[in-house]
Amino acid sequence: MKQEKAIIVFSGGQDSTTCLFWAKERFKEIEAVTFDYGQRHSLEIECAMEIAKELGVKHHILDMSLLNQLAPNALTRDDIKVEDGEDGGLPSTFVPGRNLLFLSFAGVLASQVGAKHIVTGVCETDFSGYPDCRDIFVKSLNVTLNLSMDTTFVIDTPLMWLDKAQTWELADQLGALEFVREKTLTCYNGVIADGCGECPACKLRNKGLEDYLTSSKSIEGVTL
Repeated sequence: MKQEKAIIVFSGGQDSTTCLFWAKERFKEIEAVTFDYGQRHSLEIECAMEIAKELGVKHHILDMSLLNQLAPNALTRDDIKVEDGEDGGLPSTFVPGRNLLFLSFAGVLASQVGAKHIVTGVCETDFSGYPDCRDIFVKSLNVTLNLSMDTTFVIDTPLMWLDKAQTWELADQLGALEFVREKTLTCYNGVIADGCGECPACKLRNKGLEDYLTSSKSIEGVTL
């Protein structure tokens, strides 16, 4: 039997769209929330809107423009280059406080619409070193949300321990591989589907897909 209602933090990218399909199989009702924080590409929000509409999911868009003012970075400024961190530092695409704020406001929304679950696509296996994608952060915030609102939210992280190839495998198991591949936006340069192929997000996404498709063919070959 499906569980109760869930809110999914939804960007329209590969990970959150895979989580959306995952949530549709597990919850009686889901609603998606996308945050407008003045991200570099407004197409991200449009993409999220179109996916939610196509899948028949109620969709909220919340204004988080204050985050843009507080945290200038490569995802909110055209004049900041997308670069990996030097000497183990954080990449220029890290938005300080983003997941802290997103999950907190998702919790507020969940309390208003009667949802007990909050689903997010954060991952500690294949990530860029963002501290707010770690399992320990999510567990800590889960406790804090419950204490702050005197409730029993559960923050679900179905991708936490999956690498990108395994995330593609999950999408395939959910019957959504081609949907995710063709209709999501992961690219830092704002190119839907397979993206620009050059930015770090595209390289990670495309390598994961290649690894998954290669391993699938190998398994099929053994089976045959």
